[in-house]
Amino acid sequence: TSSKVQIDHVVALSDAWQKGAQSWSAAKRHDFGNDPLNLLAVDGPANQQKRDGDAATWLPANKSFRCTYVSTQVQVKAKYGVWVTAAEKTAMRTVLSNCDNAPAPQTQPAPVKPQPQPRTQPQQPSGVYYQNCSAVRSAGKAPLYRGEPGYRSALDRDNDGVACE
Repeated sequence: TSSKVQIDHVVALSDAWQKGAQSWSAAKRHDFGNDPLNLLAVDGPANQQKRDGDAATWLPANKSFRCTYVSTQVQVKAKYGVWVTAAEKTAMRTVLSNCDNAPAPQTQPAPVKPQPQPRTQPQQPSGVYYQNCSAVRSAGKAPLYRGEPGYRSALDRDNDGVACE
């Protein structure tokens, strides 16, 4: 069942949001959220325990998998230009310093893409409210990210900062 096996975002969506994704285009957020490099089938309870943790706050219980897991986090964060905190960098270095055969993390910075010229958008009413995720999808606003108009925790089943995914 879905409670036993879940799909983990190796770099949690909320972690990415807090560390740069809030300024991304909807297309880049979509690409990030669906990138196979960042998706992993995992034990459901472990995924629930991780929540939006990064390497400084959560690592897999299976110590033999930590090298691969952290190496993948580094690759994903580098690919998308997601920030790394000092505590997270220390934790990543500690884990990777004990790895013999883990894939080498990508160290080049993410390529800089020119930002499109901002388009004037109509001002959204401050009281945006959606009854449920069907209403969000009907309005063409799914997924909703924490901080966006219409986001509320009741629409965010897994409390990862992304509603109606």
